[in-house]
Amino acid sequence: MGEIAVEFELENPVDRGIVERGLSEEASVRRTRVQGIVDTGAIMLVLPQNVVERLGLQIQETVVVRYADDRREERPMAGPVTVRIGDRSMRTDCLVGPPRGEVLIGQVVLETLDLIADSANRRLTPRRPDYPLLNLL
Repeated sequence: MGEIAVEFELENPVDRGIVERGLSEEASVRRTRVQGIVDTGAIMLVLPQNVVERLGLQIQETVVVRYADDRREERPMAGPVTVRIGDRSMRTDCLVGPPRGEVLIGQVVLETLDLIADSANRRLTPRRPDYPLLNLL
């Protein structure tokens, strides 16, 4: 079973809202394409500090995170950010990782976009091809 790497788009939804209100031009929307690693053990989206800064995301708070080796550390949380994987998109907050670190796609993104990590074929696949379905239970 291999690592799943996914190229996807991130966008600043605050910038998008300003454009939609006619107060700015499309070119002012901060966005970027990144390659991320699907981490089914992670809860949140993790973006490196340099990506957070490039997108102009605001730091919301500081949270304590726990790593697989049981270490704990305070990390900033930033957002919101729009995540687009394939034809599915969502808004979420993200944990801010070290500069130039890995982008990690955690369970919040997978569940909200209704994507399944297919480790055998090293890809993300939609659970339902037409639209995401969110479980309320």
